[in-house]
Amino acid sequence: MGDMEIDTAENLQRKQSLYQNLDEGFGIQKEQYKGQQYSQIYFARLHHMRILLYSLVEKWKPHLPVCKVLGLEEGKECIIVGTLYKQMKLKPTILDEYSKERSAVPLVKPHNFIHPDDYLVLEDESGRVKLGGTFVEPSLFVTGVVVALHGRETTAGEFLVQDILEAGLPTQIGLPLNSREDKYVVFVSGLSVGSITSNPLQIQLLVDHITGHLGDEKEQSIASLIVRVVIAGNSVEIPHGLLNGQTLASKDQSRLSEPVKELDILLTQLAAAVPVDIMPGPNDPANFSLPQQPLHRCLFPGASAYNTFISCTNPHSFEADNFRFLGTSGQNIDDLGKYSEAKSNLDFMERTLRWRHLAPTAPNTLGCYPFTDRDPFFIENCPHVYFVGNQSKYETRLFRGAEGQMIRLIAIPKFCETGFAIVLNMKNLECHALSFSTNLD
Repeated sequence: MGDMEIDTAENLQRKQSLYQNLDEGFGIQKEQYKGQQYSQIYFARLHHMRILLYSLVEKWKPHLPVCKVLGLEEGKECIIVGTLYKQMKLKPTILDEYSKERSAVPLVKPHNFIHPDDYLVLEDESGRVKLGGTFVEPSLFVTGVVVALHGRETTAGEFLVQDILEAGLPTQIGLPLNSREDKYVVFVSGLSVGSITSNPLQIQLLVDHITGHLGDEKEQSIASLIVRVVIAGNSVEIPHGLLNGQTLASKDQSRLSEPVKELDILLTQLAAAVPVDIMPGPNDPANFSLPQQPLHRCLFPGASAYNTFISCTNPHSFEADNFRFLGTSGQNIDDLGKYSEAKSNLDFMERTLRWRHLAPTAPNTLGCYPFTDRDPFFIENCPHVYFVGNQSKYETRLFRGAEGQMIRLIAIPKFCETGFAIVLNMKNLECHALSFSTNLD
């Protein structure tokens, strides 16, 4: 390698982006648990969404009256706004859990609880009414979605649905066209450091690629365009057998802390070279219920020394060069997969955007904090990039809204199973997978 080449390699400067963290709404600061019921978060959701839907109904069907459930009259066409509840035959209940412990025969645990006999109910503060007709397909909806329905009450006391209005996508700030240069954001999830399936060499290859320690000059110049790395959940796997509530022996204590130490070494290498956002996931040492609060910085003494290392909430929202990003570690989409059906997880993602709600199944089947006066999962602003971590495979799609919104949807696969990290180019919202393999055959 001549002197010339050494010079050019040394002069590579990493590109930067203007970053703003927008996680404030997902933080739990002043809230206190005082035994409040979960009904309050539904009430806050309905109140917030109803104001929005009423304004949309005026443009949608201005000639029809808007009624409360209690004010329905047989045969009279009207519009009702409320929260959907899905009555499900196969949905497990705590009583089943109890009887399962009592019975010798274990109950079959299906991965999806949909049944042809499922039906929808719409409820507001005044009452609830069963929905009839074939217009609204129960398998596409879940409990917790707020909608407006056009229809009439039948003699059987059902509400025969003729049309449905969802909240739809919120408005989107225009795509910043002035920053038309290649800048990459790398997404990775499911590193699962410490698990049997995790391959340390594979993760090291990923880190070396991002930090510019791999490949030739061309590779390094591409790596220098990476302006941020987002780690979307399940970064470590702590052996479950250890956590049984008993005092740990010292050798087990090291087994507990080893994966976290290993992760810190990787994060320190990354943070020394590039800004890193790390989100907690279902397996990480964080609170279980959504919104998950940031992983404590004391877990990562090495990485925390860098101001480029940011521990974030899950869900996580941020802006980079005026591009708005919104994403989760996957719990919201996985839960929709248990209680409704779609051809692809991207369809579930689209639905959450159209319903204007990140996690409609919380708090019904997805653990969440019992907020009293707000629902943090309401989507106020339309993102340009919507990502979901820990999915079974990599999928992506450009989703266009009715008012010209453009959203890049990304399902990020588990790195420990696929070896895939996902790269997004902020210049044109194009997306591709980086595959890291350590197989020699």
